[in-house]
Amino acid sequence: MILILGGTTEGRIAARTLEESGKPFYYSTKGDEQEVTMHHGIRLQGAMDELDLEHCCREHNIQLLVDAAHPFAIQLHQTVEKVAHTLNLLVIRFERIYPPRDEEHITWCDDFEDAIRQIRKEDIFTLLALTGVQSIAKLKPLWQESTCCYFRILNRESSRRLAEREGFPEKYLHYYHAGEDERILLQRLHPEAILIKESGLSGGFNEKVEAALQEGIRIFAIRRPPMPGSFMIVNGEHGLRRMIEKHFPDFYPLRSGLTTGTCAAAAAVAATWDIFNVQRQPRPAEFPVILPNGETIYVPVEEQELYPHPSYVNDDWMLEADATVIKDAGDDPDVTNGMQIKANVAVPFRFDDPTPAELGADDYTVIVCGGEGVGIVTLSGLGLEVGGPAINVTPRKMIENNVKACLQRLGISKQPNPFAVTISVPGGEEIARRTFNPRLGIEGGISIIGTSGIVKPFSSEAFVDSIRKSMEVGRATGSPRIVLNSGAKSEKYVRGYYPELPAQAFIHYGNFIGDTIKIAADLEIKAVTLGIMIGKAVKLAEGNLDTHSKQVTMNKDFLREVALSAGCGGETLAVIEKITLARELWTLLSAEDLQAFCSRLLELCHQYCDPLLPEGELTILLISEEGKIIT
Repeated sequence: MILILGGTTEGRIAARTLEESGKPFYYSTKGDEQEVTMHHGIRLQGAMDELDLEHCCREHNIQLLVDAAHPFAIQLHQTVEKVAHTLNLLVIRFERIYPPRDEEHITWCDDFEDAIRQIRKEDIFTLLALTGVQSIAKLKPLWQESTCCYFRILNRESSRRLAEREGFPEKYLHYYHAGEDERILLQRLHPEAILIKESGLSGGFNEKVEAALQEGIRIFAIRRPPMPGSFMIVNGEHGLRRMIEKHFPDFYPLRSGLTTGTCAAAAAVAATWDIFNVQRQPRPAEFPVILPNGETIYVPVEEQELYPHPSYVNDDWMLEADATVIKDAGDDPDVTNGMQIKANVAVPFRFDDPTPAELGADDYTVIVCGGEGVGIVTLSGLGLEVGGPAINVTPRKMIENNVKACLQRLGISKQPNPFAVTISVPGGEEIARRTFNPRLGIEGGISIIGTSGIVKPFSSEAFVDSIRKSMEVGRATGSPRIVLNSGAKSEKYVRGYYPELPAQAFIHYGNFIGDTIKIAADLEIKAVTLGIMIGKAVKLAEGNLDTHSKQVTMNKDFLREVALSAGCGGETLAVIEKITLARELWTLLSAEDLQAFCSRLLELCHQYCDPLLPEGELTILLISEEGKIIT
C-alpha cells in the first residue's frame, strides 16, 4: 500500500498518477480544503506527528511514502524521514521544478530569521509578504516594530483565524485571487520590497519575480530547505510512475516506456559528457533527461564502447564520442522496442589546445542530424523539411536543450563552433517497413518521435473503465453538459467554448469514441459535446468508432468521396491526392471548399454517433490545430 502526503499541486498530480494503476492507495492532507478527484484513492485527514504517522503506516500496511507536501513543510519532511527509518520504508519525494537562482536581481535568504536581518539591513519600510499565512508569526519582529508589512493569504476562514490569533491587523491582509495578474496588488500597495519563498514553478515563483521586476520593486527570497538525503527525488508525474514501477513492479498492470526522442536525448547527453570527461571519472549508469513538460527523469545508457577520439572532417579536426540507449517501450507493443538508439556528438578541436574545457568563446549551437536507420522526409505536410531527417520537432528540441543543459552543468565555456549531434538507429530501415512511414513519405528508416517523452501503455478495458468513472464524477457535479475530448490539446480549445462548465465535465476519450458515447447513454446524460480534431474526424466519419492509428489509417478514397458529396471542385481533389496528414486540409483548401467539406464530414460523424445516444442531444465540434471550431 502507498501513502501520499499531499495538500499541494504535486499531491494532486501524484494522486492522478496512482489512479492510473486502478488500485487503492491513501491520500493524506492536514485539512479538508483541497479538492482531489479520486476513484481508487482513500482520503485521510488531520495533522500527523511522528507517532501518528507511524501508527497510520502500521495500520494500513504502508510500504511506500510519497512526500508531495510543500517544500517548506520542514517538520513534516523530518517526520517522514524518521518514520521511514523506523519502519524501513522507501520514500519518494515529489519535488517541484525550480528555475535557476537569479543572483543579480534577488537577495537570497537562508531562512526567515535571515530574511528579517537582511530586510532590516536594507532599511525596508514597506514590505509585501507573499509567503503565506504561516509566515505571519515568523515575521512578527518586523511587523511589530518599524516595518509596515502587508500579507497576502488564501481567502479561507482558517487563514483569517490564524492571522487573528497572532494579533495581525486585518486591514493589512490581502487575499489571493487565482489567475490575477501579480502586478495588480503591487500597483495598489507600492511596497518597497516583496518577500517570497523559493516555491518553484507550481508556486508561481517566476510570475512574482517578473511582476516585481516590472514594477521596480526589490525582491527578497527564502531558499528552499534541503530534503533528507534518503529520499528518492522525482519532479513530475512520469518520474513518479517510473520510480514506483522500479521498486513496486506489480503496482501498475502495464509498465510505461520511453519514446525514441527521449532515448536519443539521453544518448546525446551521455556522449557530450564523455567528450568533456577529461578526468576519466567513472561514467554514470543513468543520465538526466529533461522532458517537454520540464521534469527530469534518469535514463539508463549502455556502457561506453569507445572513448572520445579525434577525427578529421571537412578540413577540421573534431573531437567526437558515441553513446547508446536501448529503447525500452515498456509494455507498449512498439516495433522499435529493444533497438539501439545511438548518438554521435562532435565538436571542433585544436591540437595546439587539447583541453576540451578550454574550448570557448561567446556562444554554442547544437545541430541535430540523422544517420543510419533514421528516415528521410520526402513529402510535405509533416511539419519537417523535405530532404531532412525524420526527427520530429519535439524530440529535436529535447536533444538540443538537453545537450545545452549538460554543457551548462559541466561548466563548459560557450563557443561559436556548433556541436553536431547525429542520431542513428541500426536496423531502422528494415523496421520502418513495418510502420506507416512509407505511406507518410518517410524513406530509409524510422522516425524519432514523441511529444511527452514517455510511452504510457494501457489496456482497452482499463481505459474505458476509467472513462466511465470520470463521467460518473462529471455527472455528480450537476453539470448541464458533459464534454468529450481526445486529449489535453482539444480540451484546451473546447474549455474556451464552455467556460462555465466545471473541470470534471471534461472527459478524455483517447480513441474510444463509440465506447465513450455509449457510457454517456448508460448514465442517461442528456447533453453531450464531442470535441474532435480532423484526423480522428475523418476516421470517425468512415464509421470507425475506435480511431487508434493501429486500428485504422487515413483513407484518401474516402476523402475524395466526402469532397465530391460536399460539392468541392477539382482543386480540392488534387489537394487530397498530395496530402499525407488530414490536418493539412485546414491550410490547403479554399475557405469555401473547407466549409463545405467540414460540414459534410460532421454530417457523417453524426450519422454514426447519434444512434449511440438515442435519449440525448449530441453536439460535435470540429477543431483545427489553432483552435478554430466548426459545428
